Amino acid sequence: MLSNTCKYAIRASVYLSLFTDEKKKAGIKEIAKKLDIPSPFLSKIMQNLARHGILLSTKGPNGGFCLKRPAQDISLMDIIEIIDGHEMFVTCLVRTTKCSDEEPCGIHDKVTAMRRELKEFFMNQTIDDLATEFRRDSKRIRI
Repeated sequence: MLSNTCKYAIRASVYLSLFTDEKKKAGIKEIAKKLDIPSPFLSKIMQNLARHGILLSTKGPNGGFCLKRPAQDISLMDIIEIIDGHEMFVTCLVRTTKCSDEEPCGIHDKVTAMRRELKEFFMNQTIDDLATEFRRDSKRIRI
């Protein structure tokens, strides 16, 4: 459902929520090693999140990344829209043309309801929620 790029972005954001702040940043190599994500690929993801105001990026010897906003103010949807866009919430699954309430495909009503519910979940679930779950039981949630 979500691209690997998007999953990496969410995992990296949770990691930053747990282990960094404005005074203690994490470098790409550290994050990539801890999360087992290729460093060059992660670097591009992190720069994209920084450009969109999710992360703070600082260069230099004490540089690295941290969250720019509080983790409770960053929804999963914020990251999904930056990385994957919102196409999965609007594009028809079976047609190559536009599907709508006025001209529905055979599964339009069922898919629309599920998409609405999923989008609401992503809008209400925050990076802090996942970090809290990790703190509670790091074996149940993998970052």
